[in-house]
Amino acid sequence: MTQAAISPKVLILSMFSREANVWFDIPEFDLRARKLPIPGLSPHAPALYSTSDGSICQLTIGEGMVNAAITLTAVAFSRLIDLRKTYVLVAGVAGVNPHFASLGSVTFARFAVHGGLQYEIDAREVPSGWETGLFAQGTSEPGRFPTTLYGTEVFEVNDALRHLALKAASSIQLTDTKDCEELRTKYPFPAAQSPPSVLLGDTVSSDTFWSGTLLARAMEKTMQTITHGQGEYCTSQQEDNAILGALHRAALSGRADFARIIIMRSGSNFDRQFEGQNALDTLRGPTPGFLPALKNLYVAGVKVVEMISEGWVDTFERGVEPGNLIGDVYRETKRSRSEEENKS
Repeated sequence: MTQAAISPKVLILSMFSREANVWFDIPEFDLRARKLPIPGLSPHAPALYSTSDGSICQLTIGEGMVNAAITLTAVAFSRLIDLRKTYVLVAGVAGVNPHFASLGSVTFARFAVHGGLQYEIDAREVPSGWETGLFAQGTSEPGRFPTTLYGTEVFEVNDALRHLALKAASSIQLTDTKDCEELRTKYPFPAAQSPPSVLLGDTVSSDTFWSGTLLARAMEKTMQTITHGQGEYCTSQQEDNAILGALHRAALSGRADFARIIIMRSGSNFDRQFEGQNALDTLRGPTPGFLPALKNLYVAGVKVVEMISEGWVDTFERGVEPGNLIGDVYRETKRSRSEEENKS
């Protein structure tokens, strides 16, 4: 007998086991009620978990671009699950820009930029006057939009849905600790010194787990360049462009809805050092924001899940109209050309 495909309302994506564990043994719903092995998943997390009715699911996709892309592709094209009406909630920890947010903060992104799809010259060998050795492919210097495109340089998701998620999550009290408070005082920026909050902020993906002020500034410029000044670099992580690339392919094939994606990241560590510290020490830690960031994925994320589940009939089953161009870099390129035509 052929097994009927489940059609979840929400699919929660975790990158590794500790992110996944915050969703188990919670009072709101039981994700251990069902376990569905799917061919092609990570051998370290070979099954999808769900509530008894299959309406809410959780999947651990693995860390890094390759793991994320392979896992999401396997799920999106599996006969065991139907994602055409599913809201995908990316729920992972991230590095955080102290100019925009504090440790433990929960962010919702509109843009995900691939910081790894660039040319790079070792910083010790850059031409005089350059601030970074990173610059867009097909160009000759930093700060220029790429002329050679692979297609996954930037993705834009549903901004109207993002604002609904922000509203749902903003009503909660986020977890904080004394150790986080102490570390925050060393950064002279109002956002860094504030308690954790729920906010809008965009994200940069890279397989390289980088750290330090110079690389952070380079990624800020990459975000600004690839989004034509619309994106604000807030978090750094290793999977989101791969997740979005797989889901975009699935959407083009009629297997998913790209307008139903929410990118939620919580700040586990600052992406750069404070004055008097070096970049290596920042990378090595300690990272007092890690445990609060994990907790806040659940605290904020469960409100988003409840918003979708409880508002399914009235709002979410039919979908939320984006109001912005969504999709990959080619959509962004079309927007850029349209803006230039309007100026002329």
